[in-house]
Amino acid sequence: MRAIYRIARLELSNLFYSPIAWLILILFVFMTAMNFTDVLWAYARSQEFRGGGLSDLSRALFFDVTGRGLWPKISNLLYMIMPLLTMGLISQEFSRGSIKLLFVAPITSRHIVLGKFLGMMMYGLLMFSVLLVYVILGGCWIESFDWAAVLTGLLGLYLLFGTYAAIGLFMSTLTTYPIVAAIYMLALLTFLRFVSGLWQEYTFVRDITYWLALDRRAGTFINGMICSEDFLYFVIMTAMFLGFAILKLQFIRERRSMLSKVGRFLGVFIVAMLLGYVTSRPTLRFYHDSTHTKTNTLTEASQEIVSKLDGGLKMTTYVNLFGSIYNITPAKVMADIARYNSYIRFKPETKMDYVFYYYTDTTDGFFAHRFAGKTLSEAAKEMAKFQGVNAKKYVPLSKVDPDVDLRDEGYRFVVLLERENGEKTFLRVFNDAQRVPFETEISAALKRIGMKLPSVGFLSDHYARTITGDRNRDYSYMVSEKLYRSALINQGFDVVDVKLSRNPQLLDSLDVLVVSEPREPFSEEELDKLYRYVESGKNLIIAGKPRTNSYLAPLMEKLGLRFEPGILVQKQDQIADKNTASMPSARGAGGGPGALGQAEEREYPVSLFLCRATDEAKGLSKLWDDLYVKTNHPEWPYSIVMPEASAVLQVEDKGFRVTPLLVGRDPSSWNELETIDFVNETPMLNLNAGEQAGTKTTMMALERQQAGKEQRIVVIGDADAFSMGEVMANRRGILSINGGLIMSMFEWLSYGELPVDTSRPEPVDNNLTIGAEAAGNVKTMLQWILPVLILLGGVLLLFRRKGK
Repeated sequence: MRAIYRIARLELSNLFYSPIAWLILILFVFMTAMNFTDVLWAYARSQEFRGGGLSDLSRALFFDVTGRGLWPKISNLLYMIMPLLTMGLISQEFSRGSIKLLFVAPITSRHIVLGKFLGMMMYGLLMFSVLLVYVILGGCWIESFDWAAVLTGLLGLYLLFGTYAAIGLFMSTLTTYPIVAAIYMLALLTFLRFVSGLWQEYTFVRDITYWLALDRRAGTFINGMICSEDFLYFVIMTAMFLGFAILKLQFIRERRSMLSKVGRFLGVFIVAMLLGYVTSRPTLRFYHDSTHTKTNTLTEASQEIVSKLDGGLKMTTYVNLFGSIYNITPAKVMADIARYNSYIRFKPETKMDYVFYYYTDTTDGFFAHRFAGKTLSEAAKEMAKFQGVNAKKYVPLSKVDPDVDLRDEGYRFVVLLERENGEKTFLRVFNDAQRVPFETEISAALKRIGMKLPSVGFLSDHYARTITGDRNRDYSYMVSEKLYRSALINQGFDVVDVKLSRNPQLLDSLDVLVVSEPREPFSEEELDKLYRYVESGKNLIIAGKPRTNSYLAPLMEKLGLRFEPGILVQKQDQIADKNTASMPSARGAGGGPGALGQAEEREYPVSLFLCRATDEAKGLSKLWDDLYVKTNHPEWPYSIVMPEASAVLQVEDKGFRVTPLLVGRDPSSWNELETIDFVNETPMLNLNAGEQAGTKTTMMALERQQAGKEQRIVVIGDADAFSMGEVMANRRGILSINGGLIMSMFEWLSYGELPVDTSRPEPVDNNLTIGAEAAGNVKTMLQWILPVLILLGGVLLLFRRKGK
């Protein structure tokens, strides 16, 4: 050990007696200081200008991998400078002839290699002490600084530095030319960065090449997560390359056959790969999430779901060569598995399987045009060639498990989740910008096979709005559209179509019943069934529409409510977003008191009623809190849009606790009874006709203890508010959040069971204690003055060395 330490000291002194080490240190300080101070100054200036508004500053300054975080930049910087720093460790000993002195000295090849490696790690400590200064400064200037996460990233970078040093040391033993050693190392680092994408379609080598990949290992630490697999990866890879270097020097000293040399190198490699395979097993991984908000860990709700999945879990991914929306190739299997690592962490016995097949409708016009005259098998070969994949990795649909119904999923990319007890469900991809499912959707799917979830029935008798129709008035999109992320079925709900005339027994299995704008009256027998459902204590949604509200009157009477007659209208200047400068104004357009402005100046009909969440809605649930904040924002308020709505009134106390949830934005709106054509006519308030002005309630929540249950009922004055047409509508000047209303309703009606709450604590490091001017001075000090001082120190030392 003493010999190793002496060689390390000698190597460190040699580094500082050479210009290259000083130049690299100066470059390192300049570039890291520039990155750190630029971001610091930008945030300090933004805080002064806006008076706050910052968030998650520890991440923004240090470990934000998508922005300007310092740690990811340093990871890339080490990739460039380490070949220059390590290229002469051994190669210069050969070129100078001093290697002979080392060989005749009473030391072994192990002493030489480990001594030089230790010298490099000591030099690395000096470089990283500069980074520690940035961390300390960040801790001083950021309130509630996330010390643990930032220091975890620093640890990962130092481990990366050590691995680079070991690789460079080995490359330096292969040649007498330092520049060639640098080129060798750069080539190997490039290979290790991209090896995860090589030969991934071959199961035998897939785990090896993916484990060898270097690019993602430091990223785990940078994100604030310590994983035993990644920590041991650095240890194993460092030891492997140090072992290679020791063997290389030993073979120079000894005469051995080529077979013996290759065998020893191969032996070290195989031992390293075996250790890597063992340490990468899910059951042997250990984790520590250092972040304050635990961003690298499943939320508590998801962890609870996984903990209830007793027995084995199998995830089978079906990939169609002709699939649309989203697809992967056999080479991307390991990357796809990585998306579920946070779940595998808590259920390591999860089995992952992938089935690659090909199928498409050969009678389709596209197939006839694109693959004219070809069979499906021939078309699959052409498609595989186009995608650059091996056609032999795909099997025809006929060889896929016939018990798996892929037809109903449109033969798209889908994951079958299956428990040992036979419970199964599909996890889908979605037709949006993100495509893949996130924690909310994954946990909802797991919850579906792990426990009983709320069942929602939609009454379709008497032309009520259904989940099977595809008209704008229907609910198929927000309920059962498989490609829509927020559809109830993708959030864990079981949904069914209910017909009192055919399957009234379904009412007994429901948790929530939706009765939405029937266009014919219910029979006495049907009303009796609905009354019994209400008295059973189960939950209910009643959605009306001004012109057909009379058919819901008997059911509303049971609740002590009624819909106010007429259609709600509001002033035109309440409809368009007040911050949209291009929106034409109808203010002061005449028409006398109570007039809504000239019809020709209206952007939208005055019956387009905009609503906001009430103060009473706060605290109802987390999603209602979010809806309240967004619809009551002082500058950019979102609205619940209701085209032709009725006000909801309580007329009798039936034992419910009544809470108004939505009210109109215009406190002077009224129920218009006379006007029919809201496009060409100008409504006016007529008190003599029974029209009443004021703040109108358009949605109410009712609660009571009934039949041993906490019954919850929602009544809304516009069935269009959560229809397919309205959820997908986009009106210039109006910020709509009707989609959020759907989830808010069903979250409350399911007692918070669904959707799965995957929200995390808000960041607490949201304020800087340094101003823009002071940050500018720090920028000058760190970016310019500190490198100059290091340069002067290096020059003085080199001149002193030359003088001696």
